[in-house]
This record gives sequence, structure tokens and C-alpha cells, in this order.
Amino acid sequence: MADLVLYDGVCGLCNRLNWFILERDSADRFRFASLQGALAHELLLRYGRDADELDTLYVIANYGDPGEVLLAKSLGVLFVLRGLGGIWSTARLLEWVPSAILDVVYDWVARRRYLWFGRYEACLVPREHDRAKFLDTLSHPSVHLGGP
Repeated sequence: MADLVLYDGVCGLCNRLNWFILERDSADRFRFASLQGALAHELLLRYGRDADELDTLYVIANYGDPGEVLLAKSLGVLFVLRGLGGIWSTARLLEWVPSAILDVVYDWVARRRYLWFGRYEACLVPREHDRAKFLDTLSHPSVHLGGP
């Protein structure tokens, strides 16, 4: 069973989040696909979401299983942090805060992410040993090999 993170492939913050996950995913449970790719486009259309809306991180929990669930924005981020285990699972304390409030903070950061963390001209290529975890690396233009 894998969980699929759908991220903005040209966003500096999103790519840093991917490297953060990769370095801490000891259970090897997370896979990745950029929102600019065909896979994310197809999946989001299936869920009735706008595939061109690049300011939202999505996680498809239990990707490929009959019980898969789409999580967006703060719910997706909290799911990932809990999934990493260890100290990161303390993020579950934020579940007491209504997701509408957490999403206001999420949206505030999302509107400023390119300014604060940069924007690439194309999606980044993952490191060779991580490439299999990126399900759409050949479906869009890409640059840069390695971490941030």
C-alpha cells in the first residue's frame, strides 16, 4: 500500500517538502506525482477537482486500493507528517484545530510560496535512487538532478 503525494512540480516549497519526506520515509510508503503531469490530471478529474489548480497539495491515501481517499491542503500535510512517524506524528495534535482554520493558514502560505521559496522553470528530476517513487517523471519537462 502506498500513499501518493500530488504536488506543484515547479514550486520550491513543494520540492523541499518532497525531499523532506524522502529523507524520513523509513516505511517507504510515499510516492509522488506532479500536478503538471498526466497522472495527477487524470486522478484529480476523477475526484471532481480542478487539475489546473496548482496551489493545493493533495494526498491520495491508500492509492490504488478500493478505499483510497483524497486529502487536500492541511489534511494532506497532516496525513504525511503522521505517516512519517516519530516526532512528526505529534502533528496529530493539530487535528483538534478545525481544518477550515488550518486551511486559511495553508492558503496564506500557498499564495506566497513562489516569492519565499522560488519557482523553477520545469519540474525537478528526482535523484537516481528515488526516481522509482516519482510516478510521472517522464510525462513532463524537467530540470536539475538531486535535492534542493
